[in-house]
Amino acid sequence: MERWIWGWLAVINIVTFLAYGLDKWKARHHRWRISEGMLLFLAAAGGSAGALLAMYGFRHKTKHRKFTAGVPAILCAQIALGMAVMLW
Repeated sequence: MERWIWGWLAVINIVTFLAYGLDKWKARHHRWRISEGMLLFLAAAGGSAGALLAMYGFRHKTKHRKFTAGVPAILCAQIALGMAVMLW
């Protein structure tokens, strides 16, 4: 069971990182964007570490409070949940 969880986290974090990077590229080139809701959904689905790395790596969404406060809060909640599950 643990193996698929680690696999899921690896995949969703890579996908999230790439989605944030793609959205930044689209913003620079005046293209159709990925919605903020989808970006936050990807973070909540387990990709919060990838989202945080992408935010500061690409300098993307760093002026939006729902991202600068929300993504770290999601990451903390996911870490707490993971620790609780491991201890249970």
